Amino acid sequence: MVEWRDQGAVLAVRKYGETSVIVDVFTENHGRHAGVVRGGISRKMTPHLQPGGQVSLTWKARLEDQLGSFTFEPVKSRAAAVMGDPMALSALNSITAMLAFALPEREAHGYLYVDSMSLLDKLGIDPNWPLDYLQWELSLLEELGFGLDLSSCAATGTHDDLIYVSPKTGRAVSRIGAGDWADRMLPLPQCLLGQAPLEYREIARGLLTTGHFLTRFASEMGDKPVPVARVRLLDRIAKTAAKEPLPFVG
Repeated sequence: MVEWRDQGAVLAVRKYGETSVIVDVFTENHGRHAGVVRGGISRKMTPHLQPGGQVSLTWKARLEDQLGSFTFEPVKSRAAAVMGDPMALSALNSITAMLAFALPEREAHGYLYVDSMSLLDKLGIDPNWPLDYLQWELSLLEELGFGLDLSSCAATGTHDDLIYVSPKTGRAVSRIGAGDWADRMLPLPQCLLGQAPLEYREIARGLLTTGHFLTRFASEMGDKPVPVARVRLLDRIAKTAAKEPLPFVG
């Protein structure tokens, strides 16, 4: 018998048989891991097995490579913080869907776990969470091997006036360094550098850039589509950005 205990956030739940469910969880020490929860469709268990909910788990299986089963205790629900905030709810769904989509099973991702739990805790509570969400997508890309290098211009080496990202290399490019290739570059808004206040217009531009590399990752993983939950979040952010007043230009 193989057994371990851990804690993590529920990513997805699907029915298994008549009364059970298979739960996909992002755990602190065992990465993304699935297991069967017996009786998981019951009224008692269902409220605690919602995406984003934090649970304490025990996993057991006869052999290491089997699906195995979970028993769990609820730690906290994040539903109450987001239910009255459609954009925060969309973000929660995007985070859990992206983790379930992108992470390989049973591989620990300690730094990403910390970033993910911190972000989930901010949804619907900290008004600046969209900035943290954008930085979280950068962390996710780093874990997937598609990390961006925004420290200096790939063409000139300068650290100043970095306004583009190369769609091929993921490196920053300055205004001068882009030259005649500027129209082929991705935007590098200051919020991607962690140096800007909350502006949904700029958040949308940053997510356009991270989305390019997430789509490339999806293509290399067998041309799987990026989760619809992320598309819905981007749509909400774009609609909010459209309502923002245009920046004043003196």
